[in-house]
Amino acid sequence: MKNYEVVVLGGGPGGYVAAIRAAKLGKKVALIEARELGGTCLNRGCIPSKTLLRHAEVIENIDKAKSWGIETGPVTFSLSKMLARKDAVIQQLRNGISYLLKQGKIEVFNGLGEVRADQSISIQLADKEEIIQGKNIILATGSRPIVPPVAGIEDATYFTSDTIFDIEKIPDSMVIVGGGIIGVELACIFASLNVPVSIVEMSGRIVPSEEPEASKALAKALKKKGISILASTKVASIEQQENWQLVHVETENGKKEVLETEAILMAVGRAPNTSAFVDLNLEMNGRFVKVNDRMATSNPAIYAIGDIIGGWQLAHAASAEGLIAASNAAGEKQTINYAVVPRCVYTSPEIASIGMTEEEAKQQGIDYKVVRVDHAGNGKALAQDEKEGFTKLIAGTKYGEILGVLMVGPHVTEMIAEPAAFIHLEGTVDELASMIHAHPTVSESLYEAAASWLDQGVHH
Repeated sequence: MKNYEVVVLGGGPGGYVAAIRAAKLGKKVALIEARELGGTCLNRGCIPSKTLLRHAEVIENIDKAKSWGIETGPVTFSLSKMLARKDAVIQQLRNGISYLLKQGKIEVFNGLGEVRADQSISIQLADKEEIIQGKNIILATGSRPIVPPVAGIEDATYFTSDTIFDIEKIPDSMVIVGGGIIGVELACIFASLNVPVSIVEMSGRIVPSEEPEASKALAKALKKKGISILASTKVASIEQQENWQLVHVETENGKKEVLETEAILMAVGRAPNTSAFVDLNLEMNGRFVKVNDRMATSNPAIYAIGDIIGGWQLAHAASAEGLIAASNAAGEKQTINYAVVPRCVYTSPEIASIGMTEEEAKQQGIDYKVVRVDHAGNGKALAQDEKEGFTKLIAGTKYGEILGVLMVGPHVTEMIAEPAAFIHLEGTVDELASMIHAHPTVSESLYEAAASWLDQGVHH
């Protein structure tokens, strides 16, 4: 039996990062992955969706350009070429991960791993079973799409976020069940391909994890793209009719409607993959594995990260957790700081936020002040014809410490790193307002918000 100081179960954005960190700290490391390196994020999530969202952005800009005096002929789509480019991007990144693991002298087992009660790990390889032992184990087994128990679902034809990127043709229409981050991003992709899209969301608004004004701004933009949004609505049943499907929906006040569609996408959330370590009998937090701020489970030799512990279920959060878990498994003492995890939605317009929401500041009894700067007066936003967004700054009135920032607009997911750095370093509004921002940039709105918060604004 091979023995390792650290064994990582799962090769996604949390797992492979944890393996590399542990190896760099001088530990003998093994990584077990049942499918492709990179996990859901690289192969069936973040990277394929962002690749196709880039395509959607270009298509929208071509259409917008008509009003700028730039005329083109009819735009045509080749789904096969789009998906081929998506696959090429994935393969390049997958090869990169494989190279990094090889450089770190990490032994990779491509098979299904199962942790036994004695903490040995059985791996079902293609041609044999192998058993290894790890002094410390990091669980990073990720999650899978949830398919709700809707009447008629067993006979329905539907996609999930795991299968949608292998769709073979552009559908004539699509109903997306779920208006969270995954649902709205995919709605933007298919709407750009001229697919009539309807989003069915049970809560009162899309992207309910973000602040209401962000949801409102995005909903307005999606409706301009021709996307229908049915909030406070649930799917009652699905009925198959030859090449079409009837999605029966019902609002919270009892109003019923039937949506006729060719394609259905289930995007109602993800469930943690915990079957690989049930024998450990770890303490749970509902359906998720319970961990402390060192990412340790109820068994101090077992760590858990990523989607199996709940929280934001974001790739970069999993990577941060992986670094913490690996460091502690290697004998160091580190803790996670969730206050500096950026939240990003890659729609058009994008949404990016960091730190506290206004509601959270209110609930914690913090004296705060909020300033919102609309991008309608921002030179770069106007030049880009992307003036519908805004920047919102929340700061404590006692010290002027920046508590949270919300941004809606073009490429704000790139800009959120600046306020994230300020919050990480406990920066103040005075310090942000004293920075010189390049002109013209959309990031100038951060300066405007800070200056306005201090009653020193020039343009606001």
